[in-house]
Amino acid sequence: MPLAVIAFVWLRSTLPSLPAERSSGAGAPFRLLGRPPVALGMAAILFLFMGQFALFTYLRPFLEGVTGVDVTTLSFLLLILGVTGLIGTYAVGWFLRRGLHAVLVAIPLVMAAIAIALIGLGHALIATTVLLAAWGLIGMPAPVGWGTWLSQTLPENAEAGGGLMVATIQLGITLGASIGGVLFDLGGHQSTFAASAGMLSASTVLALLSWRLNARASDHHVHQQPSPAAT
Repeated sequence: MPLAVIAFVWLRSTLPSLPAERSSGAGAPFRLLGRPPVALGMAAILFLFMGQFALFTYLRPFLEGVTGVDVTTLSFLLLILGVTGLIGTYAVGWFLRRGLHAVLVAIPLVMAAIAIALIGLGHALIATTVLLAAWGLIGMPAPVGWGTWLSQTLPENAEAGGGLMVATIQLGITLGASIGGVLFDLGGHQSTFAASAGMLSASTVLALLSWRLNARASDHHVHQQPSPAAT
């Protein structure tokens, strides 16, 4: 608590004032959902985090009960997950610069494949270690990708869009963890991980649809630009 108070005082005294460029109002985030690419993108984010946390929240009972690890090995596996996530977050910028939407489609698709693979290979420690390392490497950078998408899709409404994305992520985490827990109690890790794969697959489809709508909007904008000959 004292450290939090010190951090608050320091931030309050050092950060500059950043007034909003325009008054958007409380309903601005919801009005953004009237744009189909934004609505599809937010839906993709929702299902991405639902799928991610439906599985991630219950890694410990899975690893202890299925893979059969002890506390020390469990800690090591979670460390690997965090380290590969850090590496992925650092490296994802290179891929985003070369194909933002392709990355947003590929991330949940690969994560869905990992979830399915864990169902069949979860009893094998080495295979599980490799799969969890891949999960961290691929899944942890997802917020960076979608944050980049937000800045490109809503450059004039970054504040409202950011608030909407944060709310969507929090809803996705809550729903995913809740649904995953119910399924884990009813059908074990197979049900939870299969549901996670389904949610992540839905995110893949929604990200692809958002990509196509963005591409159509960009093409339409280009065609509306006057040609040099006309000017």
